Amino acid sequence: MTDSSPRKLIIAIDGPAGAGKSTIASRLARKLGYVNLESGAMYRALALKAIEWDASFEDETALVALAQNSHIELEPTIGGNRVLLGGKDVSARIRERDVTEAASRVSVHPKVREWMVEHQRAMGSGGGVVMEGRDIGTKVFPEADLKIFLDADPVVREQRRLEQQHAKGPSAESIAAELRDRDRRDRTRANSPLVAAPDAVVIDSSHLTEDQVLEQVESLAQAKLTNSRAAK
Repeated sequence: MTDSSPRKLIIAIDGPAGAGKSTIASRLARKLGYVNLESGAMYRALALKAIEWDASFEDETALVALAQNSHIELEPTIGGNRVLLGGKDVSARIRERDVTEAASRVSVHPKVREWMVEHQRAMGSGGGVVMEGRDIGTKVFPEADLKIFLDADPVVREQRRLEQQHAKGPSAESIAAELRDRDRRDRTRANSPLVAAPDAVVIDSSHLTEDQVLEQVESLAQAKLTNSRAAK
């Protein structure tokens, strides 16, 4: 008897902060019945451990040693992933500003990224995953079945981030400056800089609603699934 079920896809969604990757990846994974692998959450969990252990964000050797002794898990739930660090739920803590800033600094180190890539590949190698980040289609899963690069105008992305954090006045200026710094680090780092893979579908979400972006991405995924069935 032949298995008529379609092969499960590996879907990569990359893009800068504030483009809407996390929301779209989470919603798409739920629609397809896939696992949502958040690379950013994994970096945030390591950054939190660095904060807790008072490790320098500039000390690559110390950070790699921390990573090698870390147990980071992503546990899918209806409302999104629970992030566990050493068995402890740190889902809310890793979204706080100090961890966000630390994650951006921790993630620039090539050996830290190598460790993360190895673990991310192991987690998604069987397919049935939607993985979002900044180098998923170029470095983690260059063989992904579908690659999306989700972008938006920098001003729009800043505004979205401010609305998410209900920030005003000096606090808003500080958050906007952090986003610009993060963009610069992501795009100029020597190891796996933020760039669209040559075969990625680029979607500019500047003037699209969340539902409109999801509709486009889901349509691309369904087309890949249809092709996969036809190839059997």
